Amino acid sequence: MRILLTNDDGINAPGLYVLEKIAAKLSDDIWICAPAEEQSGAGHSLTLTRPVRLREHAPRRFSVSGTPTDAVNMALKKVLPEPPDLILSGVNRGANLGDDVTYSGTVSAAMEGALAGVRSIALSQVYGKEGVGNAVSFDAAEAWGEKVLRPLVDIEFASRSLVNINFPPMAGGDVRGIRVVRQGFHDYARGSVVESIDPRGFPYFWFGLHGIEHTPGSDTDLEAIADGYISVTPLHLDLTHGAELERMADQYQP
Repeated sequence: MRILLTNDDGINAPGLYVLEKIAAKLSDDIWICAPAEEQSGAGHSLTLTRPVRLREHAPRRFSVSGTPTDAVNMALKKVLPEPPDLILSGVNRGANLGDDVTYSGTVSAAMEGALAGVRSIALSQVYGKEGVGNAVSFDAAEAWGEKVLRPLVDIEFASRSLVNINFPPMAGGDVRGIRVVRQGFHDYARGSVVESIDPRGFPYFWFGLHGIEHTPGSDTDLEAIADGYISVTPLHLDLTHGAELERMADQYQP
């Protein structure tokens, strides 16, 4: 089985090395193509206004000067000799729960794989207030990564679908299990914008993630993580709202 690894934290991110360890338990045919630098929050963006550079660091290990979507595209079209059987994106440093999936470069890399017809999975390690910089423990991901992936590599995914996995912020031995759950929702209206002054006296702004309200509902990824479980959420790329489609169509009837 050929596996492509990518992420949005960059080619040198600790989580990518964790993902390599996990993938090595599944296959010995592993390729890496990731952004050269951190691209957190890049979403499903594609670089169109400047050239994308491809760099080979070692056999089967590449980086691109662009987004996670660029990385997957370059891997599929210029790097791999044949399409992969599986794309793994992560392990992200931080949660990709609820609405996070719309911003996440990690999840968007898996989306790009799904669009190309490749079975794709995003993996993220949630961390608590003690997580500063790269001082984030990936213990839960390392301990449970193979266990949560094994059942998924043996099944077919629906067309244009992917799987989003999050590991709770705790030691691997404390994880209570795995739950297959729905996507939850955040209250992003409560997010913050941090304002300060740079050394030259000009104001600048930094979007903050603290202050966002987490409102777990029954059987959502937010609730699973809060309860100490790994969340596994199948997502699909058809964003059409079926009920609204019919209601709006009625408005245009003669």
